[in-house]
Amino acid sequence: METLVSVILPVRNGGDFLGAATASILGQSLAALELIIVDDHSDDSAIRNLSASDARLIRLENPGNGVSSAFNHGLAHATGRYIARMDADDIALPGRLQRQYEYLEAHPDIDICGACVEIFSDQELGGGNARYQAWLNACRSPERISRELFIESPIPNPTALFRREALLRLGGYREPGWPEDYDLFLRADALGMRMGKPEGILFRWREHAGRLTHSDPRYGREKFQQAKACYLSQHRLADKGPVLIWGAGPGGRLIHDLLREQGTPIMGFLEVHPRRIGGQKRGLPVWPIAKLAQMPEIFTLVAVGSAGVRPEIREFMRRHDRVEGKHYLFVV
Repeated sequence: METLVSVILPVRNGGDFLGAATASILGQSLAALELIIVDDHSDDSAIRNLSASDARLIRLENPGNGVSSAFNHGLAHATGRYIARMDADDIALPGRLQRQYEYLEAHPDIDICGACVEIFSDQELGGGNARYQAWLNACRSPERISRELFIESPIPNPTALFRREALLRLGGYREPGWPEDYDLFLRADALGMRMGKPEGILFRWREHAGRLTHSDPRYGREKFQQAKACYLSQHRLADKGPVLIWGAGPGGRLIHDLLREQGTPIMGFLEVHPRRIGGQKRGLPVWPIAKLAQMPEIFTLVAVGSAGVRPEIREFMRRHDRVEGKHYLFVV
């Protein structure tokens, strides 16, 4: 039987979660798969404790070090037509791979397929997680994912299903000094690849204190902003000339500094805060947002991330004939 999907699961110390994550893949309704577990120098017994009864389960040792190296080692051994990502602490719902496979088969213009998620935890989840989940699950079309890619990664990494040729063109994952998954999706965007998701929750994404995103400095806020500044400067803003930054607070000043390091010229800041308007930040003028009407050709980066503010900014931009993605982007 042809292997349709190779699922690659890099793991270092899978602990109590690995068994359930593995079972959720081997129990998929799409059975024509292989699950490649790449041991990234674990010193616990989680991988040894997995049952060897399913021939679709393949164990490899990472000859390098780190999650990107482990994934790429698994990719070198994968035989599937499609390549899926999985993490050791999450749960794929039974129809995940079938639905994603069917989505890519039905949409030949899509290179990378994500999935809608349910964020869950043994502890109580705050409102920020609910808003984040709602945003992730609303980012389904290639157009919306492209527009909102610089807010955060709209594709949760362990949900990704790749066309093999797209992933090989990308060269797999890298270690750029910022989140390796976000870097991969930013590179895909820079190459003109399209990303999308089918409707409906297909994945349970576990939130817990041991996740790398909470402990590894590469996943800190400034590292995400460094990634954005790099790809904005080299690709989305390459032919835009000087840009405006909406927001002269800490977020706006940070993206200013990072863009300047990349060589992107900044014209000034826009603000609604009366105490900032009329002054200067980073040696540049701080104008009221009404100034935008006088500069119809200037691209704007919106560095305001307060809960609920995006619809108001979008409405303001609409009234001024600004189109998201063409005339402005949210960057926080």
